[in-house]
Amino acid sequence: MESAKYISSPNNPLVKKLVQIKDKSRERKKSGLFMIEGIRELSLALKGGYQLETILFCDAILTDTSILINYPAKEVIGVSKEVYQKIAHRDTTEGIVALAHTKSHTLNNLELTDNPLILVAEAPEKPGNIGALLRTADAANIDAVLIANPKTDIYNPNTIRSSVGCSFTTQIGMGSTKEILNFLKEKHIAIYCAALSASKNYVEIDYSKAAAIVVGTEATGLSDNWLAASTQNIIIPMQGEIDSMNVSVSAAILIFEAKRQRGFN
Repeated sequence: MESAKYISSPNNPLVKKLVQIKDKSRERKKSGLFMIEGIRELSLALKGGYQLETILFCDAILTDTSILINYPAKEVIGVSKEVYQKIAHRDTTEGIVALAHTKSHTLNNLELTDNPLILVAEAPEKPGNIGALLRTADAANIDAVLIANPKTDIYNPNTIRSSVGCSFTTQIGMGSTKEILNFLKEKHIAIYCAALSASKNYVEIDYSKAAAIVVGTEATGLSDNWLAASTQNIIIPMQGEIDSMNVSVSAAILIFEAKRQRGFN
């Protein structure tokens, strides 16, 4: 780790680069880098095996700079409060951000248990929903979250923020619907699709064997490809006037029923 440098001007070229990476998915994909913000998130990123490129800290905000030794990076840079406010996504972080390398999220990289429980989300668009799904997956300690036909960058700052760092410690696989369906079939994993048609009450299903719980968007639900491949469609009975809930809430209900049946193992 090099000795700390200092940047005081928001017009510094590195600051401009960091803002681009923070704000634009295209820049994250091009550079293979993304921003991490906050002590908890940084700690979880390291636990998840992410490599840090640069640490930036504001000593006007970060009261204990001795913690910097806990975050190995190629470079450590001190920044003014004005610079920090420009590169930070949140107003309440502790004065530390990092530039980190993204990971590959191909299906072949997944490491599953002998009796996996997986959550699949098809075409989620809202970063907040993706983050909430990852937070639920972490809480239930399931094997992986698979994102079919992704429409949002999982390194979007809002995804990381809403996941409270669980995006770093949860296995994530990404691919097309066809690729993920083939993956599940090859692994002999039953497919339970949350859908309104031809469905059984979710509590009537046995999730004790290898299972994937599949959820779609609140607006359009799941595509026909998923419904055609479904082992069984499942539904959460509604007692009010509407026929759907937020996707992350629905996923949590379904996942924790599966965990209950498995004795929370």
